[in-house]
Amino acid sequence: MHRERVSENVFWFQSEVYAQVTAGVVAGPQWAVVIDTLALPDETLGMREFIEHELSVPVRYVINTHYHADHAWGNCFFPGATVVAHARCRALLDEYGVPSLEAARKQNPALRQVKIILPQLTFDSGEMYLRVGKKNLTLLPTPGASEDGIAVLVEEDRVLFAGDAFMPIPYIVDGDVDEIAASIKRIGRMGLENIVQGHGDIILRGEIDAAVKENLTYITNLKRLAKTAARRKPGEDIMEGNGLDATGKSRVYLGGLAESLHKRNMEALVRKARKK
Repeated sequence: MHRERVSENVFWFQSEVYAQVTAGVVAGPQWAVVIDTLALPDETLGMREFIEHELSVPVRYVINTHYHADHAWGNCFFPGATVVAHARCRALLDEYGVPSLEAARKQNPALRQVKIILPQLTFDSGEMYLRVGKKNLTLLPTPGASEDGIAVLVEEDRVLFAGDAFMPIPYIVDGDVDEIAASIKRIGRMGLENIVQGHGDIILRGEIDAAVKENLTYITNLKRLAKTAARRKPGEDIMEGNGLDATGKSRVYLGGLAESLHKRNMEALVRKARKK
């Protein structure tokens, strides 16, 4: 697990095992807030050890930016903490997380110690606010990658933990392509110092405009390619000539997972187009 200090009392963690998934910590003098958890128990427990032994504070809140396993299944490793999320996150984690975990345990023994902990503090409209030490956190809806998506802004530092609303490859399999474009545009207008992506490396202030433009270009090209591919006859390869290179994105993102994520985006949009 990789760890960096983003600003005073704000830390970023990145998995070295699964899809460069990220999480964060904002620490105050008496307690800390965790923003998302990591995919595997050992890495999430490593986060907790750092907080408890290096920062010397307990975790009072765990914020889930959305319900996906690699961001929310580690809630159980922060006993006593209140889990905060969008109301839809609680519903989706209950509906899909519980059966998914049961199936995953059969494939991965490391997940036997995982238990789904549903958010106890939720909101379904507007924004939510938390204060930790001298930091003010704003939780704001950023749907698109999933319908329950939220981001967490550290107001004083202009650092945004974006969850999957911002990734090296926008991911819409579980969401809506127009909503993710709107969320990316909103993020681009926020005057940020750093964007902590849900997967991948931190985006610095001087890189944000280019990253926003690149992601919006990808979405435009993705929609165009999927519209054309949807007209192909059943059985024809929808990916022929429609790979990641055709969108302007690089294959090197996310440790080589970029092409497979793009393929899943294409398949999702083609399915939707063919149902119309």
